[in-house]
Amino acid sequence: MPEAPAGRTRLAILEWLKNPPAQARWRWYGRPPADGATARAVAAGLGIPRRVAESHLELLAALGLLRTWRVGRRTHYRRDEFRIAEVARLFEKGW
Repeated sequence: MPEAPAGRTRLAILEWLKNPPAQARWRWYGRPPADGATARAVAAGLGIPRRVAESHLELLAALGLLRTWRVGRRTHYRRDEFRIAEVARLFEKGW
């Protein structure tokens, strides 16, 4: 069964967030890259609409795969490596 396009987008976002500063140029609005990336930065880095990026980022955060925090009016997203490893182990074991 082929993978859904939304699944590929979410995987691309997770992969992109491994090292966002090396993959795109954008302003960090006074925050260092270690603090994560905004939906705008993810959208620019992957060439997708910001609303699409926001939707996928919110879902990944709700699943616990991303950590979020607010800086002013912007939400920053960063991978939760521990949780991602837990989920990967579940799939390796056959769930």
